[in-house]
This record gives sequence, structure tokens and C-alpha cells, in this order.
Amino acid sequence: MGFDVDWTHGRDHMWSKHRVSVTEAMEALADVDAQWFDPDPKSTSGNSARVLGYSHTASAVIVVILVHRDDRTQAWWGANGWRAGPADRRTYREGIEQ
Repeated sequence: MGFDVDWTHGRDHMWSKHRVSVTEAMEALADVDAQWFDPDPKSTSGNSARVLGYSHTASAVIVVILVHRDDRTQAWWGANGWRAGPADRRTYREGIEQ
């Protein structure tokens, strides 16, 4: 499954703050066991999605934040990504165990 994600605005921030690459984030999005939360329950705007997925390159579960695009349906702005902490790793594991 391909994803239409534009990382123009999020790539540098994601790398400089969290050392997560676009490749790692896209692997997490493509994970067949990825857990999608849309809208993101932690979002104040309600316009973003939170995805928990595994990246083989990072050997880690990655949290990816996507923002819905207004100009194209089924398209996203890649906003951020980081290695999942214990709570998000547990949510990911629980999702694939169901």
C-alpha cells in the first residue's frame, strides 16, 4: 500500500529532534500491523493522525504524526516521528496480539 505523504515541512525537524528518517517513518506507515489513530487522541486540532508502526531500518516501533491535507484527498503532510516509548510500544504489541 502506497502512502501519499509530503515530508517537506517535517523532515528536518524529525531528523534534528528525534533522529528518525523519512525512510524509517514510511516503513512504520507501511507496517501491516501498524496501529492507526485518526484523529490522534493527543491532538488539540483534531486534524492529525497518530500511527504506531515498526521500522526494520530503525529496529524499533516508530510513532508517526500525519496531518490531513486540505488540497488533496487521501494525502498527508508528514509532521513528525520518533521512537516509541514504553506506553506506545505496549499499545502496538497489544494491537498485534488481538
